[in-house]
Amino acid sequence: MADLTAPAYEVTATRRRPKTFDELAGQEFVVSTLKNSLHSGRIAHAYLFSGPRGCGKTSAARILARSLNCEKGTAEGPCGVCDSCQAISRGASMDVIEIDGASNTSVNDVRQIKDEVLFPPHTGRYKVYIIDEVHMLSNSAFNALLKTIEEPPPYIIFIFATTELHKVPATIKSRCQQFNFRLIPIETIQSILKKICAEMQIQAEDDALFWIARESTGSLRDAYTLFDQVASFSEGNIRSDVIREKLGLVGLEKLNSLAEACAANDASRAFALIDEILDSGVAIEQCVIDLAAYYRSLLLLKNGVTRESLLGYSQNQFSAKALETFDSIRLEQALDIFLACYRDIRYSVSPRFELEMAVSKLAWLSHWVSPPELKAAVEDARNILYSQGGIARPLAHGAADGPANGSLNPRQPGGSAPHHAAAGSGRSLSEDFKRMLAAKASGAAYADDSADDDEDVPLWEGIVRNKSGSAAEMSPQLERVLRLIPGTVIN
Repeated sequence: MADLTAPAYEVTATRRRPKTFDELAGQEFVVSTLKNSLHSGRIAHAYLFSGPRGCGKTSAARILARSLNCEKGTAEGPCGVCDSCQAISRGASMDVIEIDGASNTSVNDVRQIKDEVLFPPHTGRYKVYIIDEVHMLSNSAFNALLKTIEEPPPYIIFIFATTELHKVPATIKSRCQQFNFRLIPIETIQSILKKICAEMQIQAEDDALFWIARESTGSLRDAYTLFDQVASFSEGNIRSDVIREKLGLVGLEKLNSLAEACAANDASRAFALIDEILDSGVAIEQCVIDLAAYYRSLLLLKNGVTRESLLGYSQNQFSAKALETFDSIRLEQALDIFLACYRDIRYSVSPRFELEMAVSKLAWLSHWVSPPELKAAVEDARNILYSQGGIARPLAHGAADGPANGSLNPRQPGGSAPHHAAAGSGRSLSEDFKRMLAAKASGAAYADDSADDDEDVPLWEGIVRNKSGSAAEMSPQLERVLRLIPGTVIN
């Protein structure tokens, strides 16, 4: 049982809240601009800080407020030791008023501010109003603020913070200096977490800290919260396998195995792996999310992206077989399958059925043909028919069929040569394919004009021979299309 006389536990997000500009991680532009403003004395009467959650907007507002009222008046930021800095840090200063915009949305709350600004600061140089989540104010409240923001007393400064800049009226934006806070890079968050582990004497794997940084999606506060949760069950040693076990995540090893089974068209093995993953306690939604992220990483690798912060893991940890088997088009389709699966499981009869259906589609993904590939294969086959099969190219799209003697007829008894298409006769693409497949199925022989020895060869053999008469490889798209035709065997 915890000692009740011991100091209260302070979460990492509160304990590590930035107190100076130099401690603001990942916001170099904001820091340099505010420092230059303090150094030159060009202080605006209203600031608007916008950006994602947990990236330092409120902390920057408090640091700026302390800098403006610091007794030492340093241009680099607050000293942190004077009475004014200490009072503002404790929230006890009467010259720095923090207002929650979500709880004070009415025009009456703004009228109270308008009455208070008439009184000068008590001890500091400025009276600073920090309004967090300012976008939650009503339109009437915004309108009531307009005149006060535009022409406030010289000792009044407003600092607004919001995560939804588009909800702030343009009339408010035009009266403020705007600063856009950015998401913090994963590498920066990981390095900060390493320092925290050293301070708290916690052992941590780099992969585990990298996972925490990646899951925080650029929010340092989210990273601190997740770090506290992981540290609470890791018993002083943060490891990747413990995180996967406790939080129900799919490990990269299982993802690689599943991708390799799908690359080998082994549906039975793929279903067995999915059953094993779900039996280990992984939620179906989490499984779909992890699979989507995995195939996204493969797609990025296939396109030459090797940055670890984007991939989630180092390049050499992904399955080489899966990367070799699937090209970019099939990886795009795999990612699309899981994105659609995540949307469908919400309204499905059984989310597990949706996941198994998605895995079944992956098992024949190597044979999937995209519409652009199908079009290219059709054009390739058509060109081969024209050049090797003796079929005359149509004059125009949709032209009428030529005369009867323009068709490809089987060899006549007695060894007579076939009749080739009459010049200028036209046939539709579907008819060309029908004739080609019929000739292949019957094994009918036709004279190949391109053969040097003038011997008669079957049409099916002729369409895979080049001008010199040697065997030519079919394009991957054409081969993939022909494999889908029942009864077709390609050696």
